[in-house]
Amino acid sequence: MAGSLIYAFSSMFMAFAAMRLLGPEDGGIFGFGFSTLGQQIFIIAYFGLRPFHITDTSGQYSFGDYLMLRKITCFLALVFAGAYLLLLTAEGAYGGLKAAAIFLLCIYKTSDGYADVYESEAQRDGKLYIGGRGLFLRTLISMAGFLAMLLISGDLVLSALGALICQLSGLWLFNIRAFFREVPEDSFDLHYSMKKVKELLISDMPLFLSVFLDFYIFSSAKYAIDWTLGDSASGIFNILFMPTSFIYLAANFIIKPFMTELAVCFGRRDRRSFLRLSGRMALVTALIMSAALIGALILGRPVLGLLEYILGDTYGGMLTGNFTSFILIIFGGGIYALNNLFYYLLVIMRRQRLIFVIYLAGSAAAFLLSRAAVERTGIPGAAAAYVLLMLIILAAFTAAVYRSIKSGFQEKV
Repeated sequence: MAGSLIYAFSSMFMAFAAMRLLGPEDGGIFGFGFSTLGQQIFIIAYFGLRPFHITDTSGQYSFGDYLMLRKITCFLALVFAGAYLLLLTAEGAYGGLKAAAIFLLCIYKTSDGYADVYESEAQRDGKLYIGGRGLFLRTLISMAGFLAMLLISGDLVLSALGALICQLSGLWLFNIRAFFREVPEDSFDLHYSMKKVKELLISDMPLFLSVFLDFYIFSSAKYAIDWTLGDSASGIFNILFMPTSFIYLAANFIIKPFMTELAVCFGRRDRRSFLRLSGRMALVTALIMSAALIGALILGRPVLGLLEYILGDTYGGMLTGNFTSFILIIFGGGIYALNNLFYYLLVIMRRQRLIFVIYLAGSAAAFLLSRAAVERTGIPGAAAAYVLLMLIILAAFTAAVYRSIKSGFQEKV
């Protein structure tokens, strides 16, 4: 929990530091590179492997198999990031310094994906604390390194490089070395089989594609702003978007502990218990969303005004002037948390193909809707497009869950 919380806090802290010390333009570049494109790159490196890895208690695949696959996915993540940035630079959309800063942040996020394979193996061995401790410490020193370089150099590229050096040092010290020091050698196998690595890659591909498309839908408004409105608007929208991460975290603290119990209910074909438990979780998620909305309506303007004061005179009116968009984003964040619950329900009922179809259609809608909305009305259009996309996915997931419960359950056995 400590590692997860500081990881979520780090993006907000570093983005604020960049915007305060470097100004709206460079701050916006950091926010997009770290929280949007960087996170998309992380998903490629991560490849959705952790749920598969930590539940492989029979040792179907060795640690060496998982480690080799993670090396491959991290390499592909960097290739994807490099190709994306080269394309936009060649088209004149990005300058060289912006591309360099974002690529350093993509390497940073890729290293998070690489660290996860050691965290997952430690968890499979019953030593989850190694991963949590590593996540906490390396994130902490990376934040410190980033802030120190910001204060010393006042340069975004050098600050991103400082954060990356600290991140890689933390990865080596607190994840890799700690793993080999504290996990007994006879409990893991570093040998790998390319045949098994390929099997693992194919097995996990549908889940990876779904998660990749899900994050694109979630971030499509941010991409549209980066393409259309520029770095300053991107930074402002990133700040308005930050509370959605905490809504998602709060909901997941409620949802994830009950996943095993829901799976047991489905395995027993106990429809009544499955519906009762999932209904309670949906109610709690809705209450979290309602509390966030009420809090934003009451405290939103003063808090946004305080943030403008902290950021400096340059930002006067930039946040408070987008209060309506802020409320829409909070609402969309609550819907996203509810969508996440329905996603887990469909995974439990083994409806991966249906999930993928929904996300594929949602991605097409996001591509067409977000850019058009941003070009027409700017940040308000981005916020409205985000909410509309979340509602579209919610409607599709609701229909899919209803259909799956109706067909997937038989008489209790």
